[in-house]
Amino acid sequence: MEATPLISPAIPIAHHVPVMQDEVVRYLNPKSGGTFVDGTVGGGGHTAAILEACAPRGRVLGLDRDEHALAVARQRLDACADRMVLVHANFSQAAEVLARLGWGPVDGILLDLGFSSLQVEDAARGFSFSHTGPLDMRMDQDDEWCAADIVNSASEGELRKIFYDLGEERAAGAVARAVVRARSQSPFTTTTALAQTIEHVMKRTPQMRIHPATRVFQALRIAVNRELEHIKTFLHEGYRLLRPGGRMVILAYHSLEDRLVKEAFRHWAATCLCPPQIQLCCCGWSPKVRILTSKPLFPTEAEVERNPRARSARLRAVERCVEERKQ
Repeated sequence: MEATPLISPAIPIAHHVPVMQDEVVRYLNPKSGGTFVDGTVGGGGHTAAILEACAPRGRVLGLDRDEHALAVARQRLDACADRMVLVHANFSQAAEVLARLGWGPVDGILLDLGFSSLQVEDAARGFSFSHTGPLDMRMDQDDEWCAADIVNSASEGELRKIFYDLGEERAAGAVARAVVRARSQSPFTTTTALAQTIEHVMKRTPQMRIHPATRVFQALRIAVNRELEHIKTFLHEGYRLLRPGGRMVILAYHSLEDRLVKEAFRHWAATCLCPPQIQLCCCGWSPKVRILTSKPLFPTEAEVERNPRARSARLRAVERCVEERKQ
């Protein structure tokens, strides 16, 4: 008797390839009977892998701020509906959702901080500079501000700061000036109009490894969706969501995200938080987690060849300490 496939064959999955799936499952280490959280369901690829690994009695809470992604995942994972709950929420709201469900501390949490293939390949969502679409970039369509609002209303100084701080774009000043100059003639409404303005500032050359608009679009996406704010909120005390021995795996895709994850993990794993000048510890802090990845893991060359979007991924993982010294 053949096993029921976790992902419905009626739903095309070629355009959604979960990043570092084998490494995610290995470090998350799902077991039957466990409770797991996929805080960024996207197309459901990682969720399916977790459900398969924790079968037959494991369960998964899937969160995503994109209702369309949840609808797709719900169809794809219909065979596991009895072991899965999908909720329209940001991963920064995980504690609230878990409390509402009464699930308590969990055995594993996964966050994939990249944006979904479902989003970038849908021109109507406005994430891609390669396809003409509205200048939107909202992961959650209920959010009030879109990318066009920022591009057409922010001052030159504000745009420069967004492009430099969130996109690490060295030509941030020149791009901001060009955007302000162009919008005075006509407001930006499409992705390609903005991309063309950026290309006029930074001429594309054969030596360029990425499109000139890549970092500016990244910066706008982060700003529109307040991505770093949500990461900081989750990382404030995210370890508390894990039961002792539970694991957390986070995939980051640029240095801003990865720096926040690395610093939080180091903070959680610290043995003491006293200032360096204090010789005798008096903070009462004890390690909350054990770091499983001393350095970030990267996708293999073979995976990057199969899935170029995995190129910039880096994986970090921790395990909740079984015992903590009482404060």
